[in-house]
Amino acid sequence: MRALQACRQQLPHCSTGNSCFPTAAGLRLWFLVALCVCPTQAQDAGSAATEFYGKGTAVTVVVHDASGNPIRAGAVVKLFRAGTIPAGQAETERGSAELVVNDLGDFTAVVAAAGYASVQKDFSIGTAGKTQVDVYLRALSANSDGAPGRPILAPKAKKAVDEGLLALSKDNLGEAQKQASKAMSLAPGHPDVLYLQGVVFLKQRDWAKALEVLEKATQVDPAHANAFAALGMALCDEGKYETATGPLEKALQLNRDLSWDARWTLAEAYYRQARYDQALEMSQTALESSHGKAPEIQLLVAQSLSAVGRYEDAAQALREFLRDHSDRREAATARRWLDGLAANGKIRTR
Repeated sequence: MRALQACRQQLPHCSTGNSCFPTAAGLRLWFLVALCVCPTQAQDAGSAATEFYGKGTAVTVVVHDASGNPIRAGAVVKLFRAGTIPAGQAETERGSAELVVNDLGDFTAVVAAAGYASVQKDFSIGTAGKTQVDVYLRALSANSDGAPGRPILAPKAKKAVDEGLLALSKDNLGEAQKQASKAMSLAPGHPDVLYLQGVVFLKQRDWAKALEVLEKATQVDPAHANAFAALGMALCDEGKYETATGPLEKALQLNRDLSWDARWTLAEAYYRQARYDQALEMSQTALESSHGKAPEIQLLVAQSLSAVGRYEDAAQALREFLRDHSDRREAATARRWLDGLAANGKIRTR
C-alpha cells in the first residue's frame, strides 16, 4: 500500500505554511480491487444448496431491467460483507440468484451483466432466515437485447484473475504477479486480465506500463468501470489531474454506484484544477459513502470549503476531524490548517 503523498498546493485562502492533504491512492486502489475479488474462498460464503445453521440467511437477489421485469440475460452477483469481505457469488437464473451468508450485519451486492451498467447495492441483514434484495440494471444502449456481450474468459484464465485479485486484496504482490502472468499467457487480450495486470503494475509503481495496459483494457471493453477508475487513479498518481478527470467521470457514468474511492480521486482531480465547487460536492459524497473507512477525506472537504470562501464551515470540518480522529497522523495537518484560518482572521476564535 502506497504511503500518503504530500501535496504541493497549500490550503486556499489559508496561510498555514506547507500544508498538505493525503491522496492515499494505494488505499483507494485496495478498495477498488476488493470489489473484484473472487468470493468463493471466503469463510462466510455459502450457497442455497448447502446447509446452514441458526444464524444463516438465504439472500435472494432479484435483478430487474429498466422496465421492472427480471432480466433475461445472465448476471453475476457478488456479495461482500462490511463493504470488502467476500461473502459469496452466484449467477442468475431467470433473473434471480440465491446465496447463503452465515453472518448478520451490513452487506453489499455487486451485480454485473453483459450490456448493462454494473450496480452496487448496500443492504443489512438483522435476523436469520430469508431476505430479498431487488437490483435494477440500466442498459448501456437503447436496445439491451442487442448489446454486445463481454469477451468470454476461459475457466483457467478466470481462476488466475480471481486468485490474482484476491492476492492483491491481501497485499501479496508476488502472488498477484504470478497469477497475472498466468492469466496473460492464457488470455492476453481479455479486459479483466489487462485490468489485473494494470493494477499489479500500479502496485509496482511502474506507471508507464500501468497506463498502457489499463488504456488497452478500456479500449477492449468500453464498459469496464473498474478499469477506467484505475486508469484515472494512475493518471492522478502522475499528477496528470486534467487527463485523469475523463476516465474517472467515465467510470462513474458506467457505474454510478462505484465505490467511494473513485469519487475521492475525482474530487482530488477537480480540486487540483481549481474546480472547487465540483471538488466540494464530490468530496462530500465520497466521505459520506465511505462510511468511515477513509476519514481523511474530510481534510479535502475542508480544503474545498475554504476554497469557495466557506471558512467557518471549513473550520467546523477540521474540528470534527480532530474530535473524532485525534490519534491519526493527519491530525497534525488539521490543527495546522485550523490555526492558520484563525491567524489569518478567516474564522472567529473560540
